[in-house]
Amino acid sequence: MYNNQPSIPSASYHHHQPMANHRIHGNVLEVNVICCYKLKDTEWISRQDPYVCVEYGNNRSRTRTNTDGGKNPTFQEKFVYGMIEGLRELNIMVWNSNILSHDDFIGSGKVQLAKVISHGFDDSSWPLQSKIGRYAGEVRLIMHYNNVNNHANSYATYASGPPQVPMYSAPPPPPPHSSMSYPPPYLPAGAYPAPPAAYSFPPNSGGYPPPSPYPYPPDPYSARPYGYPGGYPPPY
Repeated sequence: MYNNQPSIPSASYHHHQPMANHRIHGNVLEVNVICCYKLKDTEWISRQDPYVCVEYGNNRSRTRTNTDGGKNPTFQEKFVYGMIEGLRELNIMVWNSNILSHDDFIGSGKVQLAKVISHGFDDSSWPLQSKIGRYAGEVRLIMHYNNVNNHANSYATYASGPPQVPMYSAPPPPPPHSSMSYPPPYLPAGAYPAPPAAYSFPPNSGGYPPPSPYPYPPDPYSARPYGYPGGYPPPY
């Protein structure tokens, strides 16, 4: 049976530098083995009885045997794995179950996990190769990864960096107009306006006019001596 068969080389580890905010260790990967297509036939007389083995790190899972499944068996079985940092591929092996002899190796292949880690979902068919490297059919897997949203958000935060502070900020808007009016604030002593200048009356208002700089003309009667009228000289 499966435990007595020669082991297939385990998945190789990719030593890529993981992103600081995009770690996968401990997250859950769900693998659904759907079916196989065009498998190499290892039986000469009867129909072969295929089953699929999934290997992730030290974890191995096996589907049930599809009796008389032939070249296009269907499985519809689900396996769940805890993710391992740095290990981003699965090993897939397909066998033909025998009762009286060792199981026949049909083919194997590697399944890359980059798409399911980045998108959270991957529905693809993966090619299988025989021991001598020939095409041996395909296996269809539907995979789900549960932590893709957290990774996308954390990576966006990491890439954007701290929020930028604008160089200039607009002044706050004025307060809304109020119907109530308030007296102006008290002004300090130095802020009062200067008192108006004292009122000055116009010169000589209501008084007599100033004396004329020229003397009055002489009185025509005072200059002439008192005498007789008519201009006659006095009698002798």
